[in-house]
Amino acid sequence: MADDDRPAARNGIVTGDGWRATYLPTMTVNDLGDTPPEENDFLERLTLNRIDRDIFIGWCHAGTPLRAFGGQVAAQALVAAGTTVEQPGRVVHSLHAYFLRAGSTNDHIVYMVDRPRDGRSFSTRRVRAVQYGKTIFTMSASYAQEMAGPAHRSATMPDTDWIHRVPAPEHLPRAQPLSRPSTEPGAPDDGLPSRTFVNMRLVPDDQVAQISQGRFDRMAWMRSDQLLPDPSLYHVCAMTYFSDLTLVGTVLEHHGGFDAREDLEIASLDHAMWFHAPFRADEWLLFVTASPVSGGGHGFATGQFYDANGTLVSSAAQEVLVREPRML
Repeated sequence: MADDDRPAARNGIVTGDGWRATYLPTMTVNDLGDTPPEENDFLERLTLNRIDRDIFIGWCHAGTPLRAFGGQVAAQALVAAGTTVEQPGRVVHSLHAYFLRAGSTNDHIVYMVDRPRDGRSFSTRRVRAVQYGKTIFTMSASYAQEMAGPAHRSATMPDTDWIHRVPAPEHLPRAQPLSRPSTEPGAPDDGLPSRTFVNMRLVPDDQVAQISQGRFDRMAWMRSDQLLPDPSLYHVCAMTYFSDLTLVGTVLEHHGGFDAREDLEIASLDHAMWFHAPFRADEWLLFVTASPVSGGGHGFATGQFYDANGTLVSSAAQEVLVREPRML
């Protein structure tokens, strides 16, 4: 890759302790104990401690002050689920999740994995994220081997050359999602990371409207700030983290944006993803999003990830809470 002064990927194995030893990427186990990870790299933000065959512990940074970022909770849940899929060649093709309660950044989160099915072609996993004895998040994920079958790709844009009219990420300023406003000594620790782990470049709104002819509301180039190892588990978990960065904002853009609606109660309610084709999350991906409807305190947004060639590699959908303050 061109402009790569990013940290290099790490590789290794996970060994079982009381269960059958399994060869897996190092992202799934951290032997440093039950303490928050250092803010050195993205992979450490996805790393979990394995404390039993299907039980893991992780720490999350904030998305809003002192509230665990939902994209990281979902990504860590997918790390836990994927670690327990031991059949060779099976990769995640879909996930469906619900955010039930706000998570805290001041303590660990326990991820408990259930194995409903390991069939000849598919495996299913359910994950429950628990904090202080209460379930804060649930997810179901399905894994499959690559199979032969008919293929097609319907056009979502006016023409096949649209990706080349999107400004290149190198020509756009870098956004700073989820980074702490101040890292000066004495600044309040609100749980936000001291730096962002995602290189994100937003396409100006007027160009989005022109390129998509009104089909999408926002476009953002994204990639990991760190080179990732080859196993697909790293990349699908990183993309899951990415996918929760702009969908809420896509809904609020129809109502003046975050700054104009600070009065609203805002939270992710559910999240779904489908993975269509191989990709690398440490290479540029374009996330295009739209919000077709909101009302009754709920907003709905969809998104598609495209690689630099315009190939659709993943789709996402999210419902969000956008509620007026309740009268006491």
